[in-house]
Amino acid sequence: QVQLVESGGGLVQAGGSLRLSCAASGNIFNVNHMSWYRQAPGKQRELVAVIISGGSTNYANSVKGRFTISRDNAKNTVYLQMNSLKPEDTAVYYCYMSRGTWPALREDWGQGTQVTVSS
Repeated sequence: QVQLVESGGGLVQAGGSLRLSCAASGNIFNVNHMSWYRQAPGKQRELVAVIISGGSTNYANSVKGRFTISRDNAKNTVYLQMNSLKPEDTAVYYCYMSRGTWPALREDWGQGTQVTVSS
């Protein structure tokens, strides 16, 4: 089993910054990629950023140039640096891990951390 624990959420004014952390523990191996998703009230969960095992990254168009995903392998931690925050970034942010290979793919989610951006 893998546990993912997010931290770093909070209330910030528009234009401000936050850094989210996702600490992974447990049976961590064969990680394919780790991602950050978010879900705003009344909306579907959406992919924000992904970092693949080789280190490549990709972002949703809405956050490109403002958010940066990174990882510290020694700490088994993935980060999401969020700059120039906008009210529309308000959501619960979830950490996600994909590991293994088919047919033994595994998916793990964190409990989420609330980010609120005031105008």
